[in-house]
Amino acid sequence: MDPFYTSGVRFAEMLQTGLPGSEDFWLWVTFLGDPKCIFIIYFPLAYFLLDQKVGIKVLWLGLISEWLNLVSKWFLFGERPFWWMFESGFSRKGEIFPRQFPASCETGPGSPSGHCMITGAALWPIVNTLTARISQHSKSCIMKAAPLNAYLLLLLAVGLSRIFILAHFPHQVLGGIVAGISLGWLLESRVPLERALHFYLWASVSLLLSTLMTYWTLVAFGVDLAWSINLATKWCTKPEWIRMETRPFSSLCRDTATALGLGLAFRSSYYTQLRGERPGWPSRAWCAILALVVLRLLSDAAQPQDVALWYGLTFVKYATFPWVVVALLPKVVHAMTSKATSPHKE
Repeated sequence: MDPFYTSGVRFAEMLQTGLPGSEDFWLWVTFLGDPKCIFIIYFPLAYFLLDQKVGIKVLWLGLISEWLNLVSKWFLFGERPFWWMFESGFSRKGEIFPRQFPASCETGPGSPSGHCMITGAALWPIVNTLTARISQHSKSCIMKAAPLNAYLLLLLAVGLSRIFILAHFPHQVLGGIVAGISLGWLLESRVPLERALHFYLWASVSLLLSTLMTYWTLVAFGVDLAWSINLATKWCTKPEWIRMETRPFSSLCRDTATALGLGLAFRSSYYTQLRGERPGWPSRAWCAILALVVLRLLSDAAQPQDVALWYGLTFVKYATFPWVVVALLPKVVHAMTSKATSPHKE
């Protein structure tokens, strides 16, 4: 057996036995690294509280790295998830790993870790921006290094959480962290900001077609891309833990919808009316708070069990998210603050 997998199992066992009673904490940490949080938490926070361009970079890096993660996992189809350890007879279910977690019933292949790779890439612009702003007001090396240290600590914690809940082996987590940092560093200055609508339409269609072509080409060569789904179905304690949102094509649906939705948001009359304005901190804070609430409610809204309807509704939701952040909420908050500060007629 590959020593990477064997040592990974022992390390996960050490984490679980050495940190008893910490399941809720690690599940919370793995939630912070969920690629979905890029779209519903980190993007709106960066857009309103830092800078609009930084928020757009976060969104683009999130969807680009998520697409790359999906495709790379297909090409690294030899990389095994923890389900393979049960399948290979290394241990009987529940013997070494007595705890079972909903997050561990993911249906994608193991390498590289999407949580580490996508989060690492998407948060890189935030780190750079915070570092630059701190450098303008402080000469302390400790203060300047604080954003980067916090960023690396978060990625490390997310990686450990993925191992703890048996979603990844350590080398898969390490690969995700390295890939995420590298993508953030390489692509931050190259991501598009505001373009014509046809650019976003082209980007959305390109993501879709390139992924489908890759998928069917690998299938034509005899590669079984559904093997991880079959293992998850076999070994997951509760079938309801195998959620549609963990399936590979759900991320593709999210990415293509977001790319298109961003273009529609930039063409919205709400956005064009307020384009170029820099609202004050109270308005930006209200926009950020409302965005977190609205996007979370939309994200958690119940969806149909039918596969076609599920993907259709997911596409609509994620195409709506950029419009909510870029166009709708700034317009709503602007209208409310303008009304509150307008002089009263005698």
